[in-house]
Amino acid sequence: MLGTRTMQSHAPKRLRDAALIAGCCVLLGGCALFHKNLTSPQQFPWTMEMGTADTVATPLPPDAVPMAHYFKAEVALTQGDYDVATKEYELAVAADPTSAVLHYRLATLYVRANRLPEALAETQKAVDLEPDNIPARILLAGIFSALGQDADAIAQYESILQHDPNNQEAHLFLGALYGKQGEFGKAQDVLEELTRISPHSFLGFYYLGRVHAAAHNFDQAEKDYKQALQLSPQSEMVLLDMALLYEAQDRPERAIEVYQRVLNTNPQSAVVRKRLGGLYVGQKRLDEALSQFKELEKTEADAQETRVKIGLIYFEKGDYDKAATEFTLVLAAEPNNDRVRYYLASAYGELHDYSRAVDEFARVPVDSEYYPDACAHIGYIRQKEGHLDEAITYVKKAIDAKPDNSELVGLLASMYRERGDLSEAIDLMQKLVDRNPTSDKYYFTLGALYDEAKNKDAAIAAMRKAIELNPQNAPALNYLGYTYADTGVNLDEAEDLIQRAITLEPNDGFYIDSLGWVYYQRGDYPKAVEQLERALELARDDPTIAEHLADAYVKTGKAQDALRLYQEALGRSKEKDQVERLRAKIQVLQDGHADGGKNF
Repeated sequence: MLGTRTMQSHAPKRLRDAALIAGCCVLLGGCALFHKNLTSPQQFPWTMEMGTADTVATPLPPDAVPMAHYFKAEVALTQGDYDVATKEYELAVAADPTSAVLHYRLATLYVRANRLPEALAETQKAVDLEPDNIPARILLAGIFSALGQDADAIAQYESILQHDPNNQEAHLFLGALYGKQGEFGKAQDVLEELTRISPHSFLGFYYLGRVHAAAHNFDQAEKDYKQALQLSPQSEMVLLDMALLYEAQDRPERAIEVYQRVLNTNPQSAVVRKRLGGLYVGQKRLDEALSQFKELEKTEADAQETRVKIGLIYFEKGDYDKAATEFTLVLAAEPNNDRVRYYLASAYGELHDYSRAVDEFARVPVDSEYYPDACAHIGYIRQKEGHLDEAITYVKKAIDAKPDNSELVGLLASMYRERGDLSEAIDLMQKLVDRNPTSDKYYFTLGALYDEAKNKDAAIAAMRKAIELNPQNAPALNYLGYTYADTGVNLDEAEDLIQRAITLEPNDGFYIDSLGWVYYQRGDYPKAVEQLERALELARDDPTIAEHLADAYVKTGKAQDALRLYQEALGRSKEKDQVERLRAKIQVLQDGHADGGKNF
């Protein structure tokens, strides 16, 4: 038997001593065959000189069989025949199950073949046979880690360090495992000890940097990475992690510098070009992003995803023709790519090629995650074309696919409003409010719908709720203040509400119009004119502001200016009630019956 002995990097002495014998056995096909063929002493002439010899087969020593399998395995390994080597080591282990050497060697071959459970069993046997066997424990810990048994791996590495406190490999892997489990303090202690033992440990500083980065100790991580780079200045691994560190710190310019440094030595790095391109997109440096992705496209075996990114950059730049071209080329190679088909349809939509856009959106399959948005886009296009019934149908399809999507429900409510179905629109918005009771925006929209439906009390209640939820909601502040001003009630509160809105958005012409109208309703016509003139400068095309200023001009004796503004407002107004009102006011002024605005 080979027995148990301390494993060395080479074959044990007894095995080496038997090398010639076992080698001969291998070359001659085995000792048994050698003895079998010695049937007559006359076959070899020297036997006559030495005298007659006993030709009976001598029994093989106990070590011969495992030795023979061992050397056959080693020969197979030199020839790259790992299957044969594995089989021979299995036979060797079967012949001598007490040899830690053989169990360990077989385990390494199992690891190479990704037969980790079998490797684990063999390595455990080696460790059981030789508890102080450091290489076997290192392998055992590595297998535990690969199988996700981190606690067992940590226990092995800790045991190794008890026997061999200066073992660098154990320090490195133990620190990495502590970091993986979020035990950053322990990881830091172990890795710092490694760098003390070996001040030139490149991997020690590198993993120490990774641990500090994971713990969000970015400044120290940067120092560790720089120390690692002093030991290996061109390490792409460290440079990439340092660039990612700068990205995490929102320091894109430093990250770009590091990525460019990698490209200087490895211009084919697809990872770097992708990261660099993404950074340029984030900075709106679209031409530089485009350059990176075009370079990437030249080197990638499958460049379709890079072509998609190029198309998206063209889309972001507003070059929809080129974007559509890139997406079309991708679809030629990948006709079932519904994501890219959605992008292509969107590009056609931006080009106002609505027919093609609808055709492409309609080809997005029902089971695609892009289907609801495709239906919504078709609905939006049909709405723009004035086909509200069809638009509503498609938005309903989108809602059926994504029933919890509040934006789609809001879009459907806006379509009902446009069609004049205010009750349907109000019902939908009420559902949104019930679903999102803390949303001031939904309460605002509900209040506006109630106002349009002539339900002032419900409108005021909804606007008050919106302001209660968000006192900084400028549109709600203005809407409620203007509602009071328009009806001539609560004018002091109206002024306060509108002033708050103007403080938030000082250059909004509609808010300033509301303030002017408060002054008008109070009878302070000069102040009304002052505010309304400024409002009209900011929102020149709004017919209601023009009408308000014209009313104030009438009150201040500027009939001709009033007539001009009434006529301008009439040319822009699309509301039936306002059109009739403006015509009546114009008629009064043209008939010369201006009476200071009493008839208005």
